[in-house]
Amino acid sequence: MDFGIALTRIPGTILDRQKMGGATGIEFLNKIFYITDGIMLAQIREIAGVDGTTLQNWLKRGWVINPKNKMYNKDQLARILIINMMRNTMQLSDISFLLTYVNGDPGCREDDIIPESQLYDYICRLVDKLTGENADLPQDSLAELIDTYTADYVETLGGARRRLNRALEIILMSYYANTLKLRADALVHALRER
Repeated sequence: MDFGIALTRIPGTILDRQKMGGATGIEFLNKIFYITDGIMLAQIREIAGVDGTTLQNWLKRGWVINPKNKMYNKDQLARILIINMMRNTMQLSDISFLLTYVNGDPGCREDDIIPESQLYDYICRLVDKLTGENADLPQDSLAELIDTYTADYVETLGGARRRLNRALEIILMSYYANTLKLRADALVHALRER
């Protein structure tokens, strides 16, 4: 599924992957939270490139749980990055539905089938596989590839892995749609400058 587009940014962020030592997924999140258990809204804005008003709107709508003492944890950041990855190609209400499909109420951990940080890690590992040097997948379908990558997932509820895999497929398609849109926009912009 290589579209000939080099993905230089960490998914859901505006950060250059090379400047972060090639980190992505849980490795990236662990770097961010290495010294502290929480980060401030201003830091999230710098990481995700999302303005404060947008983030406050997501909080108000309940798509992201409110921070404790104005500090966001690893799973909250991962959720924000996942939303940010899809927001240019999916309606926010559909993104909210999809994340609820995976983890129920954002404010309740008992109905979660996977921590958002682990979900983000799966997304990033799959993005790497689909865009890396060996992105040649002639006999694998996206669903089969996802199934292979989530083989280590331990279900917390019956049917949880099926739900996870289905959501990952949608998230990845949305991510690639956004990547293609950005590339098309850049090409049109280049034509206008000629």
